[in-house]
Formats: sequence, structure tokens, C-alpha cells
Amino acid sequence: MSFLPQLAAIAGVMLLACASPGPDMLAVTSHAFAKRRAGLAAAAGIATSHALWAMLAVFGLGLILAQLAWLYEGIRIAGAVYLVYLGTKTLMSLRQSSGAVAAPNAAKSTGSAHSYRRGLLVGLTNPKAAAFFGSLFVTLLPAHAPMWVHGATVVTVASVSICWFSAMALLFSTQSVQRGYQKLRRPVDAVMGSVLVALGARLALDH
Repeated sequence: MSFLPQLAAIAGVMLLACASPGPDMLAVTSHAFAKRRAGLAAAAGIATSHALWAMLAVFGLGLILAQLAWLYEGIRIAGAVYLVYLGTKTLMSLRQSSGAVAAPNAAKSTGSAHSYRRGLLVGLTNPKAAAFFGSLFVTLLPAHAPMWVHGATVVTVASVSICWFSAMALLFSTQSVQRGYQKLRRPVDAVMGSVLVALGARLALDH
């Protein structure tokens, strides 16, 4: 039996999920504004978190986690706090001189490892990821699919994620985008910071 249609469907749904605006996209683009390497590192962190969530879902733990109210609430609150922290830090950085790079663009000075950790944390503290991957696999994969299909599913998720977010990092770190960003840095960072705070507040209030 060929499982290519199922894997292709998972890749398509994953691509749509990656392309939708949200914390993952903001984490990558904001780091890419600072430095291309930082954006790529953040993309790798996001992709790693998606791969981890996918592995949990493959073993059925994704739906279990989604059903554990206390654990779901803990992840939700942690994610909300972290997003508000990033957004507040970005807004506070606007008080710096106009030549400074705003947080989370501090990735320029703290290095790729810091950017990777930020991307990873943004992805792991998204409580909806557990339900998303769990329901995705339950819906699209046969109940008794062989183990190699589950492995291929995780690889597919990770591949789509790293390709999309790496492409976004490369796009937002191009010279033309960088020049535009430098001209509009303060309003752009103000919007990014406000959106991060709003996403964090929405996540905190979303039951």
C-alpha cells in the first residue's frame, strides 16, 4: 500500500500552518531583521519544536497531552508569559537610540545559539501544537500504518517547517528588506512588539 497521498496531504496542511501568521513567523522574521544567521537559527529552533511535537503525536502522546487539562494550562500560561516578555522587551527597546537594534533582534549580539533557543521555546510553548499534530495524524494516517510511515511523517513535518521558515529568514534578511527595515525600524518594532503582547494576552485568555 502506498502512503504517498497521506504524506503529501500532511505536507500540504503543514505548509498552510507554517504560512499562517503567528508567533513562529514573528520569531523568525524578527531575528532575520537583525542578521541572516540569527533568522536561520530561529527557523531551526522552530523546526525542531515541530519535529518534537510530531514525534509525540506519532506515539499518541499529543492527544494525551491535549486531554491533560493541568499540563495544557501550564504550557499555555508559559507560552503566554514568554510572548508577552518578548513583546514587552521589544517595546521597551524603542527607548534606545535610533541606531540600536530592537529586541528580539538582540540575536545579533547574543549569537545563533540564543536565536535557536528562542525559536525552540516559542514552538514548544504553543499548547495548540499538541492538539494540531495529534488530530492531523489521526485524521490523515491509517490506524495501523507501519513504523516507517510514522518516521516519514516526522521527517515530512520537519522538512516542510525548516524549508518554509528558512526561506522566510532568507527573504527578510535580504539587503532590500534590510534597508526598508532600517528606515522604518521603530514603527516596525512597535507593531511587532504590540502583536507579540497581543498574542500572549490572547493565549492567556484562551480557554
